[in-house]
Amino acid sequence: MNDISYNKESSDQLILQEIGNFIKQKRIDRGITQNQLARQAAVSRSTLSLIERGENIALGNLIKVLRMLDALYVFNEFKYYDEISPLKLAKGITEQRQRAFVRGNNKDRTELGW
Repeated sequence: MNDISYNKESSDQLILQEIGNFIKQKRIDRGITQNQLARQAAVSRSTLSLIERGENIALGNLIKVLRMLDALYVFNEFKYYDEISPLKLAKGITEQRQRAFVRGNNKDRTELGW
């Protein structure tokens, strides 16, 4: 795949820069200035500048900016769809698991292992 999430060479900084470039290009495509977008998103212009340069920012600010750019669709990749096994489906079990379970870890906690 060509996706940066599968590239082990992708650093956090590179991913932040990709996000910043995406925001900047969307803004430019819409023909609005940093000041205009910042005002619409209720963030400071300097915060928007930080986002576009790929600096660390609060996730809430990213969401505000993406919302104003009509680009919240990027979060569709984060949606989790539980796969139901045919056996569970036949039994009518459709609830989602709430916890992870590790088998064979039922060791008595009072035993010190000596």
